[in-house]
Amino acid sequence: MTLSIYNTQTRTKEPFEPTVPGEVKMYCCGVTVYDDCHLGHARSYIVWDTVRRYLQWRGYRVRYLQNFTDIDDKILNRAKERGVSMAEISQQYIEAYFRDIRQLNVADADDYPRVTDHIPEICDLIQALIDKGLAYAASGDVYYSVEGFPDYGKLSGRKPEDMQSGASGRVSADDRKHHPFDFALWKGSQADEPAWDSPWGRGRPGWHIECSAMIRSRLGETIDIHGGGGDLVFPHHENEIAQSEGAHGKPLAKYWTHNGMVRVNGEKMSKSLGNFTTIRELLTQIDPMVLRLFVLQAQYRKPLDFTDEAIASAKNSWATLEDGLRFGQKFGQQLAWSENGSNPGLAEVKESFKTAMDDDFNTSGGLAVVFELAKELRRVGNILAHGGEISQDSQQLQQQWTTLVELAAVLGLESRTEDSAEADGLTDEAIHEFIRQRQAARQAKNFSEADRIRDELKRQNVTLVDQPGGTTFIRG
Repeated sequence: MTLSIYNTQTRTKEPFEPTVPGEVKMYCCGVTVYDDCHLGHARSYIVWDTVRRYLQWRGYRVRYLQNFTDIDDKILNRAKERGVSMAEISQQYIEAYFRDIRQLNVADADDYPRVTDHIPEICDLIQALIDKGLAYAASGDVYYSVEGFPDYGKLSGRKPEDMQSGASGRVSADDRKHHPFDFALWKGSQADEPAWDSPWGRGRPGWHIECSAMIRSRLGETIDIHGGGGDLVFPHHENEIAQSEGAHGKPLAKYWTHNGMVRVNGEKMSKSLGNFTTIRELLTQIDPMVLRLFVLQAQYRKPLDFTDEAIASAKNSWATLEDGLRFGQKFGQQLAWSENGSNPGLAEVKESFKTAMDDDFNTSGGLAVVFELAKELRRVGNILAHGGEISQDSQQLQQQWTTLVELAAVLGLESRTEDSAEADGLTDEAIHEFIRQRQAARQAKNFSEADRIRDELKRQNVTLVDQPGGTTFIRG
């Protein structure tokens, strides 16, 4: 079966054929760093982390980027409230992002470009649009001319007459515009705002141009997968297409993919309704793996309803899965499992998992395969724990467990040891930072440094496990 992906632009499932066979360039819009991440962010980054893990498991070489927007009115306002710089606010919430999202076993992206590091590239792209007659300067600002791009609206399906100026709260009506739907590429700065030099005067980029420039700079003119939340289809992703394709005449992305939004008890999540919950708050009440499992039980393009009942169900499901994942540690020695040689697992089970996931990353179908393994291992484990006799072949059980651990890891679902808060003073966050550094060293082909990091962790009673979906760790 061929992997198929739902493409927002064509509104159909399409066979996945990356531009370069065997290689995938993937970009996901990141957070604007002015506050802690919330449940909606958790869903989005769990989804795209799982997509990346699955592509890697399928044998693709994936280069995955996720940006940080560190220039924005909300960041500036927060900085003014606290009497600190915009850079301080950005750095604080970038660190908070990693603290929260890593707890959900979301692997680090290969790169996290920041807007402030790409001002020259942004200016170059804006100038290219001006040179093509697709943008114009106006009193220190620069606007994109929507009327100059006939395909505007092809992603969202919106006709210009249906669009509203000011969509997303980031664009306002301005009599300097040639057309009310034109949007800002560059904004002239106020006296008390951070600013950068440009051919149009000191200022800062508009929101939409940032991703176009960073993608072009880090990944090239055309990528394979562009992901993000469904709220970004219009205007943000629509404007990215207009900018990038207007500048170089090539598709920005072959596949546009969007996850559905999060509801709380059937209502849209928002601060005004009092149902807005940060990841940090959630994880004081919910195990990170329960939250991840809850997200993956739903079809990623559909709305996700966060309710007490749904979380209770996910908690019960995780208890079953965790028992299965711990089966090897609890009973492997008793069953005289061999620790030498490779154990390929069960090919037919892996094929069932692959068939489910190949259908537009159907994680609910993939979980069904995983749970069948976990339930059987849990049943056998209960018999063994009570001194009973089992009829199952020991080698078959080992294959079941090996397959379970492998497939669960593709979904980012992993069991930690019961005492996993710290190991010889190392927190989970610190270990993930070591893993990130080791990954960077390996990518730079500095294998001696990568080995040094591995050995240092081993001395501190932490063993790294390289799996198709990324590197995990075992304490003890």
